[in-house]
Amino acid sequence: MSEEVKRRIRISVRQLVEFVFRSGDIDNRMGAGRDKDAMLLGAQLHRKIQRQQGPGYQAEVSLKQTYCLNDYLEEGMINPEEPLYLVLEGRADGVFTEEDTVIVDEIKGVYMDLTHLKESNLVHRAQALCYAYMLAKERGLSCIGVQVTYCQMESEEVRRFREMLSFEELEAWFRALLQEYGKWARYTWERRVLRLETTKGMEFPFSYRPGQRDLAVSVYRSVRRGRNLFIQAPTGIGKTMSVLFPAIKAMGEGTGEKLFYLTAKNVTREAAEEALRILREKGLRFTSTAVTAKEKSCMLEKPECNPESCPYAKGHFDRVNDAVYGLLQDYEAIGREEIRQAAEKHRVCPFELGLDVTDWVDGIICDYNYAFDPNVALRRYFAEGIKGEYLFLVDEAHNLVERAREMYSAVLIKEDFLAVKKLVKPHSKKLEKRLEQCNKQMLELKRECDAWMIYPDVNALYLAVLGAFGEMENFRADHPGLDLGEEYRDLYFKLRHFINMYDRSAKGYCGYGEHLADGAFAIKLFCVHPALNLRACLEKSVATVFFSATLLPVHYYKELLGGEPDDYAVYAPSPFASENRMLAVCTDVSSRYTRRNEAEYRRIADEIARMVEGKKGHYMAFFPSYAYLEQVGTLLKEQLPDVRMLTQTTNMREADREAFLAEFRENLDTSLLGLCVLGGVFSEGIDLAGDCLIGAAVVGTGLPQVCAEREILKNYFEEQGKDGFAYAYRYPGFNKVMQAAGRVIRTDADQGVILLMDDRFLQWETRQLFPREWEDVCALDGKTLAQYLNKFWNLKHEGE
Repeated sequence: MSEEVKRRIRISVRQLVEFVFRSGDIDNRMGAGRDKDAMLLGAQLHRKIQRQQGPGYQAEVSLKQTYCLNDYLEEGMINPEEPLYLVLEGRADGVFTEEDTVIVDEIKGVYMDLTHLKESNLVHRAQALCYAYMLAKERGLSCIGVQVTYCQMESEEVRRFREMLSFEELEAWFRALLQEYGKWARYTWERRVLRLETTKGMEFPFSYRPGQRDLAVSVYRSVRRGRNLFIQAPTGIGKTMSVLFPAIKAMGEGTGEKLFYLTAKNVTREAAEEALRILREKGLRFTSTAVTAKEKSCMLEKPECNPESCPYAKGHFDRVNDAVYGLLQDYEAIGREEIRQAAEKHRVCPFELGLDVTDWVDGIICDYNYAFDPNVALRRYFAEGIKGEYLFLVDEAHNLVERAREMYSAVLIKEDFLAVKKLVKPHSKKLEKRLEQCNKQMLELKRECDAWMIYPDVNALYLAVLGAFGEMENFRADHPGLDLGEEYRDLYFKLRHFINMYDRSAKGYCGYGEHLADGAFAIKLFCVHPALNLRACLEKSVATVFFSATLLPVHYYKELLGGEPDDYAVYAPSPFASENRMLAVCTDVSSRYTRRNEAEYRRIADEIARMVEGKKGHYMAFFPSYAYLEQVGTLLKEQLPDVRMLTQTTNMREADREAFLAEFRENLDTSLLGLCVLGGVFSEGIDLAGDCLIGAAVVGTGLPQVCAEREILKNYFEEQGKDGFAYAYRYPGFNKVMQAAGRVIRTDADQGVILLMDDRFLQWETRQLFPREWEDVCALDGKTLAQYLNKFWNLKHEGE
């Protein structure tokens, strides 16, 4: 990378003006105020307005200019011998000529009544001014018009704010804008230089384990070539470092400007933080932060993000930039505690402060939601029209399929409309009427439905929801100090999400109704095939690496995660000696519903007891459900009276989960049995190495319970010519099995037993899903199990 290219800083017009011109309070009541998403919905209406302007109206005019910041900043801020350049880019919504005057148009869709708008929003006006300056400079114009157009989403009513400015006025305004941004640009450049210089000679910090070097090389090549990569690699190979190191190496050679390490669980986030710490000890200069959820970062008992309830929300945007700059000067790894201390010092919201820090660091470690979920995604990176040079590293990528379905689906409950209607009745007849219209639409759909039903469309309900949502916006504007509580706010967000998902639902969606167990009635826009939604996010990246210990069959994950058939795929072999593990299918038991009886429960308990009695130590048993766990657990307590047992319960708090796992790390010379649920918090993402866990019994093949959504999935993929049962049941189920089995062998020195307790594991369709390292599986019944266990542990004892 040339020195001049190094000194180029890219930023979008929107990012620049939103950063410089923000001020005042955080006020997320009703999702309005600073909720930028409310202004950005309705791309179809946006395009409709553009088409209505006639043939002389140029829509989506791309503008990109480079400015030497030395010409705009105070003398001494930047060395004149090393000039710094700002590359500013964006798309003006429209450009047209009226009475020989060029006018730049910025269009925003809103839900509120336009009579509430007295002037254009400061940030929207600033966007238009930026585009106007760029266009005037490009075309040599002495004056130019600036117009901000607002369109009401439901009525399509339009209101415009227009002004004329001379080039001199625009240039003075633009100069002040860049002067405000100057120190941030300089920081960005200086950090980039440090990062690039320290990655040049960076070497892998450990001796490579078997297969690890090939894995790292595959990641590096994929990133440099801008290709997606799917990695199936067993636990223990060192996936985190094998992926992070080559990705950062590629960044040092000019591929990608920001790295996103995306996780599903805290434990994998901690692994990424530890890997970066090790690389920094070896000389890497790489800034990073981990995004903490609002509920965990808030300094109040409950997040109330408005100036009346939270002192940190009041005036937040007036002080937050100083807090961000201080953190950047003091730390390279900015964690939860550093952010909390800075938030207290500057009296700002720690959650919002943490989000702002992400703008200035090299790497962001965060949950999938912050990249993919339309409700909480970091819009500064992933909003429509923003294209960045990002690298995505998706850890435990098998989780993303179901998480994506959840993110991109939307649910409305009929009873919610009735409850909120009562709340608004004393205050607004208009809103009460709109909510009743929604209720009536839901009632009509309910009358058609028995247990559950797929609808050809829910257009009438959508129109009613659109009207109700718009009236909720008006209600907030008319009653600024009125707070009707959480029930009201929840419905507001549900309606907004429903509208947003409806706009996406042309492909890969199914609308259905269902009577819920509590008697309520729900309508769901179900995202059956999340690939299209995920692909729109992945297009923001230079390359994406999906990796997991359970990413089989890879064609299933490629299809559903938005990949392409020709995307790269790597299968990394297990680095562990097969003789350290006994893997067996118990052939005389099954978790089939037809065999769920006292005799079957007792057979399963007998075989789990044999595993525990085979050697003193710590074990886990995973069951298909809590009810199944209770049935077998009762028998195990009778059979193993001297064995300490721990039982997973529903809705365990984080402290309870930590205490549960702590028991496995203590008293290693005694027997302990953990009774857990397959697919639950203890069946993946936990690390119990060595003697902390020496055996696991997996009861059943993990098949999800038959329900409306599973049947919808099955039918959908059958219509696509796929194996519907495999896509809806077998693949997700076997993934749970592999995750649970993977808890046992974590390091080279580990020894342990894995029992697959269901005769269906011998079926050809299931055996085809076994990873290569499971080729040595043996089939045992209750009579031979004890014999094989004794033989395995005796051999291990002799080896010691």
